[in-house]
Amino acid sequence: MKIKEILLSDDIQRIEREIINAHKGIGIRYRDKDYSNFACLLEIRKDLINKKVLKFQEDLIPEIVEFNEPLRNTLQKMYDKAYHIWIDFQKLRDWEDDIELTAECYLSPVHPARHPLQGEDRQDLWNALCDDEFNTLYAGGVSLQTLTFPRDNKESFESFIGMDCPPPNWNEGLDSKLTEDLHLICQFNHLFDHTYWAITDFIYVREFEIRIKVDVNNYILNDA
Repeated sequence: MKIKEILLSDDIQRIEREIINAHKGIGIRYRDKDYSNFACLLEIRKDLINKKVLKFQEDLIPEIVEFNEPLRNTLQKMYDKAYHIWIDFQKLRDWEDDIELTAECYLSPVHPARHPLQGEDRQDLWNALCDDEFNTLYAGGVSLQTLTFPRDNKESFESFIGMDCPPPNWNEGLDSKLTEDLHLICQFNHLFDHTYWAITDFIYVREFEIRIKVDVNNYILNDA
């Protein structure tokens, strides 16, 4: 069974309609927009999809590789930009020392054009998955721990993406033989293992969103 056929199966389609309705507040039980009880919908969907598609991991490898590299490149840009902004602030003598910079990376808010399923409802589903009030485990973006200065001032980029410890491959939960040489970064593992994204959601993404925030004595400066 191909990936597209799996994603079109009735059980997955039914729960996706429930997720869309819950996020939009459609139906009596969803009108209060209280998302606190809806994590189970996302979790069930993720488990259903992953259980089915991971039987055909070999078909997913090219997309996994093509996702991992631009994610790594985007995180490098984010790390470098955040570090240089931090250094520039340190050079400004007018600022007091109470400064904190945070940098986060998110998947593009636009449903990926490479995804096997396209249609009017796909962006609605994507909006729900990207909503960190609904998808609460995604609140900090693709990283388990937000890049923060001065706390991470001495952390290298290799350490930030988990490539400073042997073996440099965050492939837990995947076929070890198929993925042993992929050098998957820890942010891939975070999305796969620690959020409600199914693997067939994020591996088709090629565009990302960087958010950098500087808190100077509780005055927030944003640099997207």
